[in-house]
Amino acid sequence: MSRRALYVETVIRTDLETLWRYTQEPDLHERWDLRFARIEPVADSPGRFHYATRFLGFVINGTGIHAGESERPDGGRTSALRFTSADPLSLIRSGSGYWRYTPTDDGVRFVTGFDYTTRWGVFGRFADLLFRPLFGWMTAWSFDRLRLWLETGAPPEALPLLSPAASRCRRSPRPGKDGVTPRVLETLEQA
Repeated sequence: MSRRALYVETVIRTDLETLWRYTQEPDLHERWDLRFARIEPVADSPGRFHYATRFLGFVINGTGIHAGESERPDGGRTSALRFTSADPLSLIRSGSGYWRYTPTDDGVRFVTGFDYTTRWGVFGRFADLLFRPLFGWMTAWSFDRLRLWLETGAPPEALPLLSPAASRCRRSPRPGKDGVTPRVLETLEQA
């Protein structure tokens, strides 16, 4: 991950199995994550998926591949993904990231780190100066939305718009492994 990589962390008072299911099953994931309007697994191609996102009234499509470690020696889990979009409307050309799940006394510490490359040359790099902070905010807001859903039982669609708050999430990694890309990402083929 580059020094500009995005990072979001929260602790959710739930068990690891529940959090894993709500983040790994597409029909549940697309309900809480503001970044995705649709996630569809590709039949007969384990780990591959198509996605759609809506941004400023546009629908942008892409593809991805993910892999997860269901058991880690420390009791946690890691999920990694690579994604790409050939859609000319997409600022993002390709990217990769991870989710790290670490059991704590209070629940599960849920962390993401991801980065991407842009298209459109100099204009794309300039646009990313505005988009990257917004994308980080959308990620943090979505993590808090998931936290509220799992802790209160209120479906994300029923939560008032101002209930989730990106400010409840940590936005920079702690010293140690949190900001370090997991090895499973290195073995994951391109999307």
